[in-house]
Amino acid sequence: MSSATPAPSAPAHPHRHYRAPGPLVIDILGVTKLYRMGDEIVHALRGVALKVHRNEYLAIMGPSGSGKSTLMNMLGCLDTPTSGHYQFAGKDVSSMTDDELADIRNREIGFVFQTFNLLPRSTSLANVELPLIYAGIGPDDRREKAIQSLQNVGLGDRMGHKPNELSGGQRQRVAIARALVNNPSIILADEPTGNLDSRTGEEIMQLFEELYAQGNTIIVVTHEEDIARHARRIVRLRDGLIESDVRQH
Repeated sequence: MSSATPAPSAPAHPHRHYRAPGPLVIDILGVTKLYRMGDEIVHALRGVALKVHRNEYLAIMGPSGSGKSTLMNMLGCLDTPTSGHYQFAGKDVSSMTDDELADIRNREIGFVFQTFNLLPRSTSLANVELPLIYAGIGPDDRREKAIQSLQNVGLGDRMGHKPNELSGGQRQRVAIARALVNNPSIILADEPTGNLDSRTGEEIMQLFEELYAQGNTIIVVTHEEDIARHARRIVRLRDGLIESDVRQH
């Protein structure tokens, strides 16, 4: 018999952190969204209720036409409900003006998109600084915050590079640094690995894992089951309604 200490059995989800949810940040109740397409009225959301607390990590899933993109736009304050109530950090989003919605988007929500949405002629540093310019932060503070945010995603040595000088995974890291730079209430990621190969996508999901472990609130919209499994809670939509809302352990 070997004298070596036996290795402990691997957990079902290695490197998986769990955090106790914090205060309520998103509170949606009875939200509907109607669109007119020609003579037809489309019921994209049919009375959705959803609560999200700080320090949660959830995935929103659903087939095409389920309403998940509409719900994502609603959560990101890119759209307002036809009826129902949406409170973000205690503020009534349902009745906000366009300027108020823009302010919430810039200060409270960090967006990460499938297509990165980086300015092609700007460096990584300049791309990350952009939300701080909109927020009225001065040049010195702006640069310091942007440098720190890039270092936090492992790109301290790529600050002077433009998007075409970076790999797909590095571009998405720049986008995540930009999403984080304002210290937002939530990170809202729409198919964040959709343009990446599976290995790079896994690296990005590991970065989300680290951000969650640090206390960030993360909402990922995805159609991929293996991406959703990284989250601690999966909300599934079908026909404009929440079909299931399951916490994973």
